Amino acid sequence: MRSMTGYGRRTISRDGREMTVEIKTVNHRFLDISCRLPRALSFAEDAVRKQIASSLKRGHVDVNVNYLNQRQDARDVRLDEALATQYKEVLVRIRTLARKVDAFSGEDAAWIASQPDVLQITVAEEDQEAVLSLLSDTAGEALKDVLLMREKEGEALRQDLKEHLDAVASIRDAIALLAPKVPLIYQEKLQARLRELGVKEIDEQRLAQEVALMADRCAVDEELSRLVSHIGQMREALNAGDEIGRRLDFLTQELNREINTVGSKASDAEITRLVVDAKSEIEKLREQVQNVE
Repeated sequence: MRSMTGYGRRTISRDGREMTVEIKTVNHRFLDISCRLPRALSFAEDAVRKQIASSLKRGHVDVNVNYLNQRQDARDVRLDEALATQYKEVLVRIRTLARKVDAFSGEDAAWIASQPDVLQITVAEEDQEAVLSLLSDTAGEALKDVLLMREKEGEALRQDLKEHLDAVASIRDAIALLAPKVPLIYQEKLQARLRELGVKEIDEQRLAQEVALMADRCAVDEELSRLVSHIGQMREALNAGDEIGRRLDFLTQELNREINTVGSKASDAEITRLVVDAKSEIEKLREQVQNVE
């Protein structure tokens, strides 16, 4: 079982290239990948997405990639000879006007080189195969950290979910003990009310019919039985392994539906109190389940 919360960051340097990959994951209904790569690595985005999708099945994933190429062939410096010649001619004219006839010097060359667009620096085209290999290795290491963190978080989640599920099971058992007594309590209250009203001769058959109708309206045997089934399925899922988030989410909804039905049928204050407690525990289950992969 894994959580959807994870973080990993790795840097690998190879052959003058340095790649840093940072991956952050949080809960999400589906797998949602957001990638930020340098423009020079835009060709690699699809490969990164496929690599992430092969390891993660659910969650919002932020992938940030930083790349540094320090190789000598990373950039190309080109001289615009025509533009440089024009600058030189202008410089000579300036000197002539100033009546300076000194020979062309190194300072003049530096001045010409500093003028706009005389020297053009272009980024050399990347070796895509080498870059993809480096990116894949770096992302793979970052993913290992993410998965390790998600597994640790998942174990903590598993224990917490089991505790809340045990609490729901205990409340269900308490309701099961009280439920059969509800019709008898109703009968006693009805008899007491009739005596208060001064009814001396009670029609026992009519009383039995009324109690039977009440017992049918407040019967929760089916709901309690289904609660046992859902709780058992959740326990099996918690021990099943990975990718159980959607199943747990569905079962939590079913638990909530059954306990709501018990609450609507209950005509007993103690059962109503237990239903409120159960709904509180189920809500805690629902919140935690949202972060299970």
